Amino acid sequence: MAQRKRPTTQSAISLTHPNAAGIDIGSAAHFVAVPPDRDDEPVREFASFTADLHRLADWLDACGVDTVAMESTGVYWIPLYELLESRGFTVLLVNARHVKNVSGRKSDVLDCQWLQQLMSFGLLRGAFRPADQVCVLRSLSRQRTMLLRSQGRFVQHMQKALTQMNIQLANVISDVVGETGQKILRAIVAGERDGLALAKLRNARIRASEDEIAKSLQGSWRAEHLFALKQALDAFDFCGTQLAECDAQIQAQLQALHVREDEPAKGKKRGRARNAPKFDLRTQLFQMCGVDLTRIDGIDVTTALVVLSEVGADMGKFPSDKHFASWLGLCPGTKITGGKVMSGKTKRCANRAAQALRLAAAALRSSQSALGAYYRRMCARMDKPKAVTAAAHKLARLIYAMLTHG
Repeated sequence: MAQRKRPTTQSAISLTHPNAAGIDIGSAAHFVAVPPDRDDEPVREFASFTADLHRLADWLDACGVDTVAMESTGVYWIPLYELLESRGFTVLLVNARHVKNVSGRKSDVLDCQWLQQLMSFGLLRGAFRPADQVCVLRSLSRQRTMLLRSQGRFVQHMQKALTQMNIQLANVISDVVGETGQKILRAIVAGERDGLALAKLRNARIRASEDEIAKSLQGSWRAEHLFALKQALDAFDFCGTQLAECDAQIQAQLQALHVREDEPAKGKKRGRARNAPKFDLRTQLFQMCGVDLTRIDGIDVTTALVVLSEVGADMGKFPSDKHFASWLGLCPGTKITGGKVMSGKTKRCANRAAQALRLAAAALRSSQSALGAYYRRMCARMDKPKAVTAAAHKLARLIYAMLTHG
């Protein structure tokens, strides 16, 4: 007796974006591909000048394109992305690693055609990009981070110049750019060489005695090292001036993002973060997102600023806290084959918000809270980097819950 064949259903790939275009981004020129039936020359090259970018947008409009996929190449994509978005196109920024072409067929023309084909069948997903005003805050926050990093390098230059003169000030004072250290360094640059006179500039809270400080200030006082110290101090002051200007811009942008005008409830008193801006950042962030993220143990105002400037207060792009943790690169990996878990390692991700959350998680080691106990428990079960990632994952989920549910 012949067996009856069961009907089989095949899911064919459907054309989801028939009006899609693909753009291969370059520093000097962009290659653009549209559907073959839209133009006699479906692949064109446009220079990266502003007038050529407008010609590119006009050509896409004439070809009836409404969706554009482009690679995230350096920072060259930003001007074109902003222009196309302002012209009403749906622009998707895709990771170049996810759209690798066929091996042995690598060219700019093939790249843009491959992007156009993948986008037409809905096989690409756009990267997350916050709202325009949040992007402004993000740029200012990243600029501030860069200035802090530069200022830290000049502190190292000052310490190097002191060490070369055998001025052992760093061994008796914990911070050479604190109040006492700054007074002593500026007096040295001004011409003071008497160790006892310099030691009298110490603050009463300094544990070292005046004799110890005076003893540490006996050195060679070579002219070339004094010159290097002076230039490093001038550069440090210049970075401080730029930081103050950047903080003023951040404050103005935060005020533009206000959604409420009341102030946060008073929580437990905390000391001001070392590199925090001079204005009331906690109130400004509360008025921006409606919740006080610093109520979470380990999250200070600088960490909250980094997270909100990178993500914004709207979590609508992330369906759940798991999606948010995955975007941050803090969730466990799922490398499974044959029913066996091969690896649970988190993916490598250069995410600034995740880096800030990892630093906040590492600061929980001495916290007498549930989060601190969780971090120490994780340290007992696994190595420290994994414990830091696990605690950062928990912080990310708490932030998501606060921003979505209050």
